[in-house]
Amino acid sequence: MQNINTYQNFYFVGIGGIGMSALARYFKSLGKRVSGYDKTPTKLTDALVSEGVSISFQDEVSADIKALHPEDTLVIYTPAIKKLKILEHFEQQNFTIVKRAKALGIVTKHTECLAIAGTHGKTTTSTLVAHLSNVAGLPFSCFLGGISENFKSNFLYKGSEISIVEADEYDRSFLSLSPDWAIITSIDADHLDIYGDKNHIEDSFRDFAALVKDEKKLFVRKGADIKAPHLTYAVNEKADFYSDNLRVEGEKTLFTFHSNEDKVEFSWEIPGIHNVENATAAIALLHSLGATYEQLQSGISSFKGIKRRYTKHKLANGKIYIDDYAHHPTELSAVISSVRAFSPDKKLLIVFQPHLFSRTRDFADGFAEVLAKGDDLLLLDIYPARELQEDFEGITSRWLLDKINTENKEVCTLNQTLSKIKQRDFDVLLTVGAGNIDTLYDPIIKWGGGID
Repeated sequence: MQNINTYQNFYFVGIGGIGMSALARYFKSLGKRVSGYDKTPTKLTDALVSEGVSISFQDEVSADIKALHPEDTLVIYTPAIKKLKILEHFEQQNFTIVKRAKALGIVTKHTECLAIAGTHGKTTTSTLVAHLSNVAGLPFSCFLGGISENFKSNFLYKGSEISIVEADEYDRSFLSLSPDWAIITSIDADHLDIYGDKNHIEDSFRDFAALVKDEKKLFVRKGADIKAPHLTYAVNEKADFYSDNLRVEGEKTLFTFHSNEDKVEFSWEIPGIHNVENATAAIALLHSLGATYEQLQSGISSFKGIKRRYTKHKLANGKIYIDDYAHHPTELSAVISSVRAFSPDKKLLIVFQPHLFSRTRDFADGFAEVLAKGDDLLLLDIYPARELQEDFEGITSRWLLDKINTENKEVCTLNQTLSKIKQRDFDVLLTVGAGNIDTLYDPIIKWGGGID
């Protein structure tokens, strides 16, 4: 493949994906012509169109596609996309076609790359690293797996010297990156449809860690079994960098950060021990990069979080509404623990949409245990994403519901959910999952009379 900078046109197949759209925005920021295809319009594609990106929602070889030439057009696709007429056209016409991971890997090769990996916590941590870098005035571009509440985007261009990337373990994509600095937040089992078992996913993270050549630039949560030399971080236990003295004052979480002889106080509005852990890693990395503690204190206190990562509202009807992307038992446990910490005596209704038949099967016992921690449960049908129901006989939401030891539980479809919510008696509503459960967000806000 020729130098990526020599291409003038970039065509994205699956442009509406969170990672794809960030990369599309990057090339648009460089003055390139960007266009693409996706199956259906979403808020992400609407935003791209408003920024001048041409998007088609028909799998047809249009006149615009025919006008593209192989010598000055790079085609980037996501593995989630199946066989399409558009891709067949590009293949037949000998266009250079690469996966998103390879294109992002080329970008990181020519920048100082800060890569954040982990089966949990990488979106929050990478978004926080980007926010702190912005406050510190660093020349960076960030590629995030969620929408930053501070940037109102999954991408921000402040220069091309540094790249901040969410390093995705799915399909071993993060092994295409060239990280100079890295954080590894966790190596729990996930994506077993790809990896087969826990050992293989751990080996993949070890391969990623080995890409970082300087052990003082690799920050790993204490306890993660990474063979490469590294620095450790933790909460409430000693490590190279650690935080303790956690306390809640009103809506704020306060904690003390330790590094060598340094002892610095921080305060923010993001709940949960797991998020203090993420902050500890981000502070350690940014201070190692040269940011002052004063800059980092300002950045932590002004961090607004990520959409669908514990997005919390008080509704006009008096209910508390929390929306979150969690789709793994460990993530669900962290979110529910945070809800209980701030609202210990409130009646909690959990609305959960399982994501993938394979993940539901592989972690059924974990899901059953954590979903029993609510007072009432609405369990939506499994969101299949790339999978087919016929390949997973017997794996259904009804099958999972039978494992959950709680009285007030029910399976329902997405279309039934809002009417079911209206019938329930609760103080706190938690909608959670990684599929299309996010489409409930606006209707729930409207039902609640808006945000108080």
